[in-house]
Amino acid sequence: MEGSSVFSIRWLAATLCSFLLLSPLASAFYLPGVAPTSYEEGDLVPLHVNRVIPVQSDDDQQLHSAVSYDYYNRLFHFCRPDDSKGGVQDVGPESLGAVLFGDRIKTSPFELKMKKNETCKRLCNEQVFKPRGAKFFNNRIKQNYAYSWLVDGLPAGQQYLSPSGQIYYSRGFPLGKHEGTQTPQVYNHYDIVIDYHDVGKDKYRVVGVVVQPGSARDSKTIENDGVECGDVTREENALRLNEVGDTSVTWTYSVFWRPSRVAWAVRWDTYLHVDDPKIHWFSLINSTVIVFFLVGTVSAILTRALRKDFARYNRLDTFNLDDFSAADDPDEAVQEDSGWKLVHGDVFRPPPNALLLSVFLGNGAQLFLMTGITIIFALFGFLSPSNRGSLGTAVLVLYTILGFVGGYVSARTYKTFGGEAWKRNITVTPVFVPGVVFSVFFTLNFFLWIRGSSNAVPFSTMLVLVGLWFLITLPLSIAGSWAGFRQPPFSSPVRTNQIPRQIPPMHSYLRPLSSMLWVGSLPFGAIFVELFFVMNSIWFDKIYYMFGFLFLCYGITIITCAAVTVMFVYYLLCAENYRWQWRAFNSAGAGAAFVFMFSLIYWVWKLRFAGLTSVVLYVGYSSLISFLFYILTGTIGFFSSWAFIHRIYRSIRID
Repeated sequence: MEGSSVFSIRWLAATLCSFLLLSPLASAFYLPGVAPTSYEEGDLVPLHVNRVIPVQSDDDQQLHSAVSYDYYNRLFHFCRPDDSKGGVQDVGPESLGAVLFGDRIKTSPFELKMKKNETCKRLCNEQVFKPRGAKFFNNRIKQNYAYSWLVDGLPAGQQYLSPSGQIYYSRGFPLGKHEGTQTPQVYNHYDIVIDYHDVGKDKYRVVGVVVQPGSARDSKTIENDGVECGDVTREENALRLNEVGDTSVTWTYSVFWRPSRVAWAVRWDTYLHVDDPKIHWFSLINSTVIVFFLVGTVSAILTRALRKDFARYNRLDTFNLDDFSAADDPDEAVQEDSGWKLVHGDVFRPPPNALLLSVFLGNGAQLFLMTGITIIFALFGFLSPSNRGSLGTAVLVLYTILGFVGGYVSARTYKTFGGEAWKRNITVTPVFVPGVVFSVFFTLNFFLWIRGSSNAVPFSTMLVLVGLWFLITLPLSIAGSWAGFRQPPFSSPVRTNQIPRQIPPMHSYLRPLSSMLWVGSLPFGAIFVELFFVMNSIWFDKIYYMFGFLFLCYGITIITCAAVTVMFVYYLLCAENYRWQWRAFNSAGAGAAFVFMFSLIYWVWKLRFAGLTSVVLYVGYSSLISFLFYILTGTIGFFSSWAFIHRIYRSIRID
């Protein structure tokens, strides 16, 4: 009887062990998202151009802007494909995720022929920079903007040597070079070095692209469409744009091909580089230690306390007057109920603002499944970096089709709370949280439109997002709500009194602000190191592929959030406070405040924005991420506490 009545959380430790057994998958792997393209000697290998992006440089590790620009922005004066060859064309169709993340891939005038080395080729006629264009270009160089080219789907970057002696490639290369107070150098010549792999039968595949840029002011166009390349080795010959007069620029390039033993299937390995992989293991070990101590503490406290509570409450229930004479301590024999059993008639009383809470819980369940499924797909390689935008597309598609789950959870929870405004619940569930997200996104996008950034999502894509919501998410959510309201409410193990009890004063550690501080800090402590790498990927345009670590951190976060919230709710009930629903949700979701504070620290540490638009974008997106984290962790804490409360009140006899 005692064993069946005691609430056990051994499954938490078992789940954690299962996660640790998956640690060999921590670095993850990927499946190429596209079929390989084989070329014969002399075949044209396309070089596509993407947006011009801000990055960190070797000399300056801070990011100076969050605004990207279209490659063919008129102020850059980059060469365009001839109109006779179709002019500038979009390369696509791009996935929805790629468009949302700002990818704008287009054709270019570069001509790369497989295994054909060519030197000093002209891209177009001389381009004349006016003072306005020169100032714009120089400012982009000072802010460490970089090219983003693609050759056969691979980024064209620069070669680096890691501290361990490993060669890896970056995903881009700078527009120019800036030193001190001098006018920046403009790189107007590119040595493009392409690695190819021989697959037999005179077929070759591209497996690496490196660009070595240079600056030469004496490059010029000669007769018969010829070109004379300047000397890029002399510092005094560097090209610098005049901000008070006109400057003529000749864009040139050379192409060199070199054989490589790297197979096409692993060609991304030189791009997927981690500066210090040990810190990921440190993060995992740190999180694991937190979980073991937390789960062990919660198990010890709750198991011991609940066993004592169950024994005392059940002994009082079987007590009768004939036992007075046999009792060693009459006062102990007739003591009244106290602690969490005392509030059994109020613990399942509907919370205030039940509609809003049920809406949050429905959307939280939707986010919970979406996040878990996305990470699992990425873990097994279905969202590879070769398939640009696949991660963003997966997130949108999963959230869209999981609208049924959100509607069902919200409706059935609201019905259990005794809510009667079912029409309002059906309407608000698919509208409120997506509406907040879309409103913030639209506002931030408006700032990008004003700046003429390539990150600005086109109006047509906005219509697609609204169409996905209106045609798929909304009907599925309504269907889920309909199914949820047709189900019976979750039964309570005890009856609710008609008159609510008065709640006594709380200890300081159980008050709202203090409880949110200590409950919310633990889930954040389990993820903050991995959060740093995720933010690096978002703001510095780096490829994040350590989904194995992310999967383990997600599982650890779930366990931590559930364990600490259950312990908090137990102490809350022992203090005779039966208003646990919002307290559990808000305390578990308080980690969002730590996420936002961490983003502010990250801003001071890694970023140095000069313009208002970048500041608004960073604060806006950080607030949006924190809001979604609040809903996600709040939902985990609420349902863990709900299951715990059902378990303990079902295990005692109530008259």
